[in-house]
Amino acid sequence: MRQPLLQELVSEEDRLVQQAVRAFVDSEIMPVRQQLDDDRDHVLIDKISEKLKAMGFQRGIVPEKYGGLPQRSVVGTGVVMEEIARGDVGLAVSLGCTWWFTRPAVLVDNEAVLRKVAAVFCGDELCRGCFAMTEPEAGCDVENPAQHGKRISTRATLDGDEWVLNGSKRFPSNAGISAYYCVVCTTDPTLGDEGIALIYVPHPSEGLSFGKFENKAGMQADRNCDVFLDNVRVPRENRAAGPGGDARLLHINLTLGRIGSAAMAVGAAQGAFETVLEYTKNRIVAGKPIREHSICAGMLADMAIGIETARTYYLTAAYMFDHPETYGPLESPGHLSRGSIAKVHATEVAIMVTNKAMELMGSYGYMREYDVEKYWRDCKEIQLWEGGAQLGRFDVVRGYYGFQMGDR
Repeated sequence: MRQPLLQELVSEEDRLVQQAVRAFVDSEIMPVRQQLDDDRDHVLIDKISEKLKAMGFQRGIVPEKYGGLPQRSVVGTGVVMEEIARGDVGLAVSLGCTWWFTRPAVLVDNEAVLRKVAAVFCGDELCRGCFAMTEPEAGCDVENPAQHGKRISTRATLDGDEWVLNGSKRFPSNAGISAYYCVVCTTDPTLGDEGIALIYVPHPSEGLSFGKFENKAGMQADRNCDVFLDNVRVPRENRAAGPGGDARLLHINLTLGRIGSAAMAVGAAQGAFETVLEYTKNRIVAGKPIREHSICAGMLADMAIGIETARTYYLTAAYMFDHPETYGPLESPGHLSRGSIAKVHATEVAIMVTNKAMELMGSYGYMREYDVEKYWRDCKEIQLWEGGAQLGRFDVVRGYYGFQMGDR
């Protein structure tokens, strides 16, 4: 039995979408999920992504008035990300980060940007988007609100009616394969938050280039490589908001990324749990199924407890984010704190669940054909991105007191 989603948090419409996505994952992803980590040329990955596009998820990143679809709530997006990650986290990341890169423009209804993005993403071609944030030297300092943008080295200089971008980014999802990039940069690092700029760059653009794809432990559907900007010119109107406004949007996107990461961690943990439930039902030890032994039943209980509490909390954080009129401005430390709690807790639960699943399955746990080792690898990667587990903890306490540890 899987516990039902709380009616108070998840609408009936979102529940129906979740069921449709779950059926899609069972039929289209589960039979081939092991092949995805070997799909270096993205043939199979693109085939599945095309089917997700046909379900409306690509057009869904753009508001309806620009040719897209009605916007999903953060709760609704979370349950979709969870279900896709149950099949393959990389596919969830690729889709989720395409949604993520439009959020700044959507939140301020930047018509100039959204019309350009809609012209590309509402067409017939499979497209991806990239939110380029982390840098080679600064690392997660770019994502640390206490640094106030002072460690961002990618520069944006206004030259007439154009922004000129110079710098580089490291590890962004969908890098090298995206049709559009939202680049986190600074007009002047001494200005702090006032200098932070989010600027949209189409691909191809002169001066925009990429490094080699990273050779990761898995998650091939999420492509990562260095992004280089050498005097890249884009129209002035391609900036998301403006001084101060872009810092606010960056802080909001950090919260969204944490909530989305939690949803994906829960999805991967759920997939591993379903796998080990089936295995321990059919594997006989000392004359009875493994899960009928008390010590094993206790381990399965710990896994279920972790998954259900992590799911309930990320949905709670998402619901509160969807209702700023009650729970405060989207850029507030409270929302970032709750999003960070969701990610820290969910990733630790997911790592625990996959570890225990491997223990219950013994040597079969690390055999690729049983899938648990795939979840095990992917869950650790979720924990480490967007600032890692420790920066996430700093952002948790910032929701309770004015913690300003800029230099870690």
